[in-house]
Amino acid sequence: MANIEQYVCKVCGYNMVGYFPESCPFCGASNDNFMTTQKCSSSYDIKEINISKNVKSLNSYPALGIEHTAYQINTGESIVWIDCPSTFRKNVNLMDYIIFTHHHFLGASNIYQKHFGAEVWIHLEDSKMSLAEHHTFTKTFQKNFTLNGIEAFHINGHTKGFTFYIFENILFECDYTFFSGNKIKFNPYGNRKRTLEGGRKMNNILQKYDLDLVCGVDYTSDYETWFSSFISLL
Repeated sequence: MANIEQYVCKVCGYNMVGYFPESCPFCGASNDNFMTTQKCSSSYDIKEINISKNVKSLNSYPALGIEHTAYQINTGESIVWIDCPSTFRKNVNLMDYIIFTHHHFLGASNIYQKHFGAEVWIHLEDSKMSLAEHHTFTKTFQKNFTLNGIEAFHINGHTKGFTFYIFENILFECDYTFFSGNKIKFNPYGNRKRTLEGGRKMNNILQKYDLDLVCGVDYTSDYETWFSSFISLL
């Protein structure tokens, strides 16, 4: 594990690299809710659940606050994580890349990067945000791209760098939308107008694909159910 001062907020899972603030920069919890990364690694595991033949969800176990779900994709050429768990564990599969939807939940990506030599990618605009300033990135992108079969689409919106991904028949949209009962709603944090515009961009892109599943912040859904609710937001 990296020899650097690092703490994890038990309320939200945010990793604070190299400093010990009075309160969590993400959720505002007081620092008596923090634990060291070493304590986190000894107290929590990474739970994997198969989503499809080539995709697994990754979560801290037991649940670590409001940590969102990360996803592991085996492309056949590489192992790619979309977003990153808050907990660092050495017994996970070696990953080649960690690519982010946005900067709010960077997890323990800096430790995974150092331990496994993984490349860590994020949109340039989100790399500039204060929550990301103590994390390291091997690449900042500005345009849509394809990585070993994973397609990336920058739509701005919830954050300036927000990027969603498509692999095979699966949409990875993290917390751009939340389920509230049987319906979804846009993430309320961020510019409301820009979030709606980003949703419309997403919809235009999705029209070109035949998708079956949606992998979100803390759920998986069949695409038809998700999309029928999503389209009503636009």
